[in-house]
Amino acid sequence: MKIIKTKNYQDMSRKAANIIAAQVIQKEDSVLGLATGSTMLELYDDLVSRYRAGDLDFSKIRSVNLDEYLGLHPSNPQSYRYYMDQNLFNNINIPVENTYLPKGMVDDADMECAAFDALIESLGGIDLQLLGLGLDGHIGFNEPGDAFIKESHCVLLNPSTIKANSRFFEHEDDVPRHALTMGMGAIMKAKAVLLCVNGKAKAPILKQVLYGPITPRV
Repeated sequence: MKIIKTKNYQDMSRKAANIIAAQVIQKEDSVLGLATGSTMLELYDDLVSRYRAGDLDFSKIRSVNLDEYLGLHPSNPQSYRYYMDQNLFNNINIPVENTYLPKGMVDDADMECAAFDALIESLGGIDLQLLGLGLDGHIGFNEPGDAFIKESHCVLLNPSTIKANSRFFEHEDDVPRHALTMGMGAIMKAKAVLLCVNGKAKAPILKQVLYGPITPRV
């Protein structure tokens, strides 16, 4: 594990973009595991700028996203498909058919999760997985629990996660209570993992992640 301490959010975003850009350049058909959230916004802006400058080509890249809210249509501005389209996919030359997220509008969440795991396997696994960190220690929507869940699954979101995500919605009651998330198995099978954490509020949980015991609670 290599810890890169940066000056500020902008510096973190630029250095994270350097790592992703290097992956894209070194392996033009890489499978990128992507994440959403405010932490990633400037990182994605940086990648878009490099593409527009002619420095990056995403035409053979495949991407899989960590998670999606259950019950939100892709056109909903709060869905993660919408987030990815607006902040990255629509602004680079990645074919839309090469971008994969769990489908939130499904009748059978378990079947969708199994299909998503099969998809990741069919792509040969993830070359580089981008992660953020929740205030309660979750990655993706793998909330603190009693055991690591390897497979993609439908999860009941913790009240703290709902409260944290409510800033993106008009009312807290509008935040979906369930989400589909990639499991720890696919995440930890990635050839490389890039965890981006920013802000004083996340310092305590980051300390636990880096220096505390390995536990499904964190």
